[in-house]
Amino acid sequence: MKQASPAGKSSETELICINTIRSLSMDAIEKASSGHPGAPLGMAPAAYATWQHFMNHNPENPMWPDRDRFVLSAGHASMMLYALLYLSGYDLTLEDLKQFRQWKSYTPGHPEARRTPGVETTTGPLGQGFANAVGFAIAERHMAAKFNKPKHKIVDHYTYVMCGDGDLMEGISQEAASLAGHLGLGKLICLYDDNRISIEGDTAIAFSENVAKRFEACGWQVLNVSDGNDVDQITRAIEAARADTERPALIILRTYIAYGSPNKQGSADAHGAPLGEEEVRLTKQFLGCAADELFCVPDKALEHMRQAVENGRQSETQWQKRFAAYQQEFPELAEKFTARMENRLPENWDADIPEFTPQDGSVATRKASGSVLNAIAGRMPELIGGSADLAPSNKTLISGEPDFQKSAYHGRNIRFGVREHVMGAILNGIWLHGGFRPYGGTFLVFSDYMRPAIRLSALMRVPAIYVFTHDSLAVGEDGPTHQPVEHLAALRAIPHLQVIRPADANETAEAWKLAIASQDTPTALILSRQGLPVIDRSKYAPADGLKNGAYVIAESRGKPDILIIATGSEVSLALAAREKLAERDVDARVVNMACWERFEAMSADYKKQVLPPDTEIRLAVEAGVSMGWERYVGPRGEVLGVDEFGVSGNGAEVLAKFGFTADHIAEKALAMVKDR
Repeated sequence: MKQASPAGKSSETELICINTIRSLSMDAIEKASSGHPGAPLGMAPAAYATWQHFMNHNPENPMWPDRDRFVLSAGHASMMLYALLYLSGYDLTLEDLKQFRQWKSYTPGHPEARRTPGVETTTGPLGQGFANAVGFAIAERHMAAKFNKPKHKIVDHYTYVMCGDGDLMEGISQEAASLAGHLGLGKLICLYDDNRISIEGDTAIAFSENVAKRFEACGWQVLNVSDGNDVDQITRAIEAARADTERPALIILRTYIAYGSPNKQGSADAHGAPLGEEEVRLTKQFLGCAADELFCVPDKALEHMRQAVENGRQSETQWQKRFAAYQQEFPELAEKFTARMENRLPENWDADIPEFTPQDGSVATRKASGSVLNAIAGRMPELIGGSADLAPSNKTLISGEPDFQKSAYHGRNIRFGVREHVMGAILNGIWLHGGFRPYGGTFLVFSDYMRPAIRLSALMRVPAIYVFTHDSLAVGEDGPTHQPVEHLAALRAIPHLQVIRPADANETAEAWKLAIASQDTPTALILSRQGLPVIDRSKYAPADGLKNGAYVIAESRGKPDILIIATGSEVSLALAAREKLAERDVDARVVNMACWERFEAMSADYKKQVLPPDTEIRLAVEAGVSMGWERYVGPRGEVLGVDEFGVSGNGAEVLAKFGFTADHIAEKALAMVKDR
């Protein structure tokens, strides 16, 4: 039998509460026959200390604006969080704990935002929660800078995040730590579960860096707790972390995975599998819990931890009084604060969006996007964001606004640096905090670097806006490393993400309108580097057809001989090809399919109107991989796409070499019609 580590300094009541968290976690995992018992057993004291002694929250109102935020980045320890929520009085029952990991339960395998009361963000992919927490902390600092006034502090809360060795191994954590330290996010406190065990065994097989020095180098305050079971020591560390408001804090807790388990403490076997009925019984005996009783909750534990309900009620009541005084002195600011936290769009937010004409000449959709962004930003102070060191290229700077920096937390331009992955995760955290519409920009080819965060955005229904520019082979001289070909297909594969590739400047404006109006759907704007003609809408269909995802931009004179379906920069080529086909007595209908997801949401009748089933000769034109287009072109159709990597050269020349010219499209369409 392996020797258990010391129990640390904790009062009798504290030990009962901590061990109740542990026993509930073990029982739920055992009942589910799956889960991760190791981390809850090791981190329960730190979780208890944080929630009971420091967290300012109201179980009766999980969305209270000035609550402290808690993020469990090590999401596999979810059962510990559910036990905390239940014991603290959130709308979660003991029966819910018994349904851990079951179909549509409120206690899923990893924490899910919008599913379980009190869960702030969806975590599990390691490092994401850590980076989300940086987003929460950024949001708090900005809202405090914008709304707090002398003698009126209505935004004043902390963000606590718990992470493990795996979180800190993931590269996103370094991106997040570097930026958080640079920004001096002093109200961000991370509790690091230093149990030195991963799935494969001792972390020393792959992880031997000095974590403390790494974070110190990033500008963090680093505190050490030698015994992760010692509540007094943990409490003192958190107090020290809170006292330093100039630096984020990392508290390194030396813990033991599966603490108290006679045969599995300190073993990788305890990471991701139930302990087993007999081992659970032995562990409970060691901890002093009811060894043979399942889901045992001592009255003393429930009474003690349910004090959070009354404490939370009082805290929010006191805040409401402060807010009422603030409202009386600053009524306009109070209304703006409330509207932002309720995600209400300002009136006439789109009133200044420009209209473009053919006389404007060629306009890159990235440039049009910058103009539209600034027009919206002037009426939407909640619009905040930036770029991964590509703002001049992505056109993502808000003119006249300062940068968000430690000396200017009121700034709206966030300099993310060359950190695409953490940018995406921070956008999620900013939105989940409340009060913002975040956006972030980079080249389309680098969407791969932030894909996990985009996926979680879609999973959580976070309406972040991704500004992806340099969208095709037209990137040109930078060559195949920077020419995206498979990225449209990859983004379209993500459920609940709307991917919009506008054909010209006016469609770009419409795309921004759709993105802002979407309250539970993230949007990827796919924008050109090169100039595109502004389509003459007196000759072709209006740009607001974009709202349907696909629409007939140029109708045939009669029953069409062929449908040409295009997106983005290829739409103007398709329109020119249509004119050339008309000269050859071929009648073509051109369909602009800018957003597959919106089109798929339309009625069957509308889809048939746009893509009539009796017109089987169809040509899809898009400068990306052809995968996916088969659903629209059908068995007799073809795709002019790019099913290989690009090549370095002049952008226009590269496009021409791959067949993206009006002449080539017309010739291909003509051949298809003749062969029918």
